[in-house]
Parts: sequence; C-alpha cells; structure tokens
Amino acid sequence: MKEIQEFAQQLIANVEKVIIGKRDALQMMLAALLCEGHVLLEDVPGTGKTMLARAIAISLGVNFKRLQCTPDLLPNDVTGVSIFDQQKQAFTFIPGPAFTHILLADEINRATPRTQSALLEAMGERQVSVDGVTHQLERPFFVLATQNPIEYEGTFPLPEAQLDRFFMKLSLGYLDEATENQMLINLGGVHPIELISQVVDGNRLPDLAQRVWSVHVDDTVRDYIIQLVFATRRHKDLILGASPRGSHALYRAGQAYAALQGRDYVLPDDIKLLATAVLGHRCLIHPESALRGKTISTLMTDIIKAVPLDIGEL
Repeated sequence: MKEIQEFAQQLIANVEKVIIGKRDALQMMLAALLCEGHVLLEDVPGTGKTMLARAIAISLGVNFKRLQCTPDLLPNDVTGVSIFDQQKQAFTFIPGPAFTHILLADEINRATPRTQSALLEAMGERQVSVDGVTHQLERPFFVLATQNPIEYEGTFPLPEAQLDRFFMKLSLGYLDEATENQMLINLGGVHPIELISQVVDGNRLPDLAQRVWSVHVDDTVRDYIIQLVFATRRHKDLILGASPRGSHALYRAGQAYAALQGRDYVLPDDIKLLATAVLGHRCLIHPESALRGKTISTLMTDIIKAVPLDIGEL
C-alpha cells in the first residue's frame, strides 16, 4: 500500500498547485480513479471543475479531451463515426472524444438523453459500438462529468440508469476566506495550470487498481455496507434506494480510500466518510419530502447515524 500512497501523495501535491483547499475531494476522486470508476462533479460555475480535470490529466501524463455538451450534440460526436474512404473503397472509423484516457463531459445535463446514453456503454463496458462494430477503449479510462445544480433551463436531467454508472458524485464548493485570498495570490501571474507537468505515470493506474483488491475488508465492515444500502431501500423518504452496483462501489471505494491512507484494511470510518458520495446520487427522494426541505445529503446523514455498527471482534 505504500506505493499507492506515494503515488497519490505526488499526484495530490501537484494538483494542489492549481486547486487549493480541496484535499478531501481530491482524495475521493483518486479513490474513484483507483477503482476505475467515473465521477459526476456537481457544482456552481467558477469553482474549478474544468481546471481540476486538466490538472489531473497533466499530472498523470495521459491523454485528455474536453467535450462541451450542448442540445445539438449527437451520439456520433461522442463515440465517433464511420465515413466512406473513396481511395480504399471502404468505411473507415474516425474515433470520437470518448477514445481518450480522461474525458471531461462538461455540462453533461445540457446534452439530450440520446447523447447522454452514448456514454453508457463507454462508462460501463469500456467500449463503444458504432455501425455494429465494437471498439475497445484504452485503460485507464476515466469520465469526469460536470453539471450546474442551480440552472435548469435548457437541461435534461440525467436518468437513474445514467447516474448509477457514476462511481461517485462530488462537489468542490466555495473556498473559505483565507484560501480564496491565497488563490488570488496564486493567480497574480501566469496561471498555475501552465506551470505544472507530469509527476506520475498514469499508465500504472490499472496495475495499482488490481493491488487495491488485496485490501482486507472485515466481515463486520462488509455487513455494515449492506446495512447502509438496505437502509436506503427501506427509508420512507426515498422512492428508490441504492442499487447492488452501489453496494459494490462502496465496498471498492473503501478499499481504495484505505490504500490511499497507506492501510491494507478498511475501517468503518472509511465507509461512513464515503457513503454519501457513493450512494447518495443512486437514491431518489420523494417529491413530498423534498418540499419539506429534506435533501439526499441530509437523509444520508440521518441513515449513517441510525444504522448501528456491530463492531464484534473488529
């Protein structure tokens, strides 16, 4: 686990030259990377979502593409298209933006459902099918999608099937006064994104992801994960609870987060810390509960407090 921890520390230190004051979110995003999962970043404009994606790609030294989602974006604009080559007298496949290592799908909820669904196969199977032909995507393959939580005009909310494909849903949020003051100092000259360079080999991510599998999860911790997931399915304020894919994601996220801390075992506190980011977006709140001011975040906090942890011999 020491090698994974050193990898993460170098990456975080480099990214923090651009994005400051967000170490907790960075560690969770790295946990998703180590699980080869995808992240939905929901936040207001100007909080550094695009810069974060660029900084991670540069630090890893991997290919990066940005896809600006708009209502007129077509599925082929994401996956690629087959065109007829006059010289070869045959169709040639031209890869789309999905053929990269890190794909930033900016304002994903501005794309139509048809285009949003074009990412489903890529995110779930690491492949795309065009004109009946399946094309494999390279590893690592990481989708970082962003959306604005306060602007709904001209948007298409992500369906539950699409949300469930995201490993985590995170938010950067505003900086505190001291950190924002430091940000202004950092941006006084050349933008820090122009000064950073590769510090780790991003092509090692698939290998590191396999090592994460060896992190021990005690029976008690595994049972605690199941209890949390089933509590979301039974909660009176939720129409839809977390899926079995959510159980597996929380299990894997706990392993990755423990590895980032240099541990080869998962603690219950790791699961508590990750539960909202991993399970929250997989749940659907009752409209009546939402009108009463309840949110997924507050409900998940209540569930975490209510579910007992039987530590046994842990």
